[in-house]
Amino acid sequence: MEENVIFDRLVSGLPLGERQNLLQKLNSYSDISGDPLYVDDEKTASSGDLSSDFSALPWYYRLWYFILSFFKNKAPMDIFGDHQVAVLGKKIEERAPGVYDYQERMLLPAFYLHIERLKEASRFFYTALDTSVNRDKGAFFAFLGSLEMPDIHKYLEAETDPKAIAQRNPGITETELRQIAFRAMEGAFALITEDQRNTMYSAARSLNCLKGLSSFLFDRLMMAFAMKPAQNGMSCPVNVAKDLLVTLNNILLSLKIVPPMTLLQSLFIFILQERSSDPGFNIDREINLLSTKAEQSLAVIRDFNKQVPLAWIIRCAARNMSFTPREMSGGEDWFAVYRDYWKRRIDLLYAACQKDRRRRELLAAFQGFLNGAELKPLENIESTANPGGVPVKGAFALSFLLAFNTTLFIPEINRILKPVLLEGEFDKAENRLEFTESYNILMRLETDIKKFEQDISPSGDYGKRYAQVRQDISSLPVKRRKIQLALDDIRRESETILKQVKEASFSMINLLNGILGHDTKGRYGTLTNFTAIAGKDGLFTTEMDKTIQQFETLSELLNGIDIMETVEDGR
Repeated sequence: MEENVIFDRLVSGLPLGERQNLLQKLNSYSDISGDPLYVDDEKTASSGDLSSDFSALPWYYRLWYFILSFFKNKAPMDIFGDHQVAVLGKKIEERAPGVYDYQERMLLPAFYLHIERLKEASRFFYTALDTSVNRDKGAFFAFLGSLEMPDIHKYLEAETDPKAIAQRNPGITETELRQIAFRAMEGAFALITEDQRNTMYSAARSLNCLKGLSSFLFDRLMMAFAMKPAQNGMSCPVNVAKDLLVTLNNILLSLKIVPPMTLLQSLFIFILQERSSDPGFNIDREINLLSTKAEQSLAVIRDFNKQVPLAWIIRCAARNMSFTPREMSGGEDWFAVYRDYWKRRIDLLYAACQKDRRRRELLAAFQGFLNGAELKPLENIESTANPGGVPVKGAFALSFLLAFNTTLFIPEINRILKPVLLEGEFDKAENRLEFTESYNILMRLETDIKKFEQDISPSGDYGKRYAQVRQDISSLPVKRRKIQLALDDIRRESETILKQVKEASFSMINLLNGILGHDTKGRYGTLTNFTAIAGKDGLFTTEMDKTIQQFETLSELLNGIDIMETVEDGR
């Protein structure tokens, strides 16, 4: 839920004008080279087809290989293949000394160092993807789409907004509202041009390649290396790592060009959103650091492809001159993901409208129930006025209970319950125990809520813990997990208060009905001295009936709040 809120702020909460300003700031710091990351280099002694190369040799060369075949007891084609491998192996050694020993078929220490640097460079993109695409791919494409297709984004925002639709169509039903929103969505998609589709596909493809590189099994490849004194460093038999090398080669070939600038900028913006709550956050410094890190990482990829002729090494190792890396597929699903996001967003907006309606209805009910008293938000709770507060499910219900305690329970309800507690002679001992426990829960309600407010304050146990985990410098998944654990503990504390009040209210309804003789099941009895407490004018009995109704209304309103917050939490 919290993560979706973050994405909603980015995708729909940041106006296009502010996005453009942020992009201009990113551009002013960005100095990312557009030079290709991967350049095909097929200047080998082979065309790739060993049989064709052999057939193209002058007749005297072919004769020579036939003569050698008698002495070596090998087919002429195999001898020719050995020669081709040797020629390619020498080319590898000339171009990349210390990377590969074709005679021993060993990956050498220089190769290990290049892989180590490539792994470190890919870590930047792993973090960037983890902060954005991996958390909500649809929201990321929606944000990217707002930059690459601003006209479509504006149309979708304006034409699918339930509030705007309702204003344009007074008296419309909720079902009709949703239908209009989804028709507008499909109409917007029909306006996407071919150039826009190609641009989004290109970005999606680059994104897929970055994901492939950042999730490549570098550790497994590096674990295959071992210290060899003969090579003065880490080395590895090439056959052990051949499959991983083929995968890596395919990824690097696919990542031929620098990812589109809007794609990189979108990744930057999501990282900035994640870090914006860190102490001492400085957007100019952070943008500069991100741009520098991105350029450094891309430069390492570019340098690896220049320094390590990976396709040649694989050909040499596999003795297969026709080997060529294959480009990765991916990115074709961008539109399905984009469309699914907007469908989901319309559903969320529709649910938000329903929640707002429920909230207005509840607030109106509160006004009547609490004699016009206003609800005040708890201190230190996250709200529009206090965005840095602690997000707590149940905070709305606790605010309501605090107002209930001040407005109704202490001045009115307690006047009926207190005489029963102090003077009542229950004909069933278990009823007396249940009444006392429920009464004590209700009497300490304000104390419990005030203590909860203190606990989530910056100086309280929960508040300090929440602030600490938000400033944690662990990896993003670990940090998010710590934040969620802290919020879970806070939620359990608020739920305990609410559960006790609900149970106490339910008990009071049963107990008071029993005292008035309304319990037909016989579990709750009356007071043996009820007449003495109530008097002869019937006023106390009338007030007790009213108290029962107040507890019933309290329970209904708490259930209404719970339903509203459950719908909101399910979004």
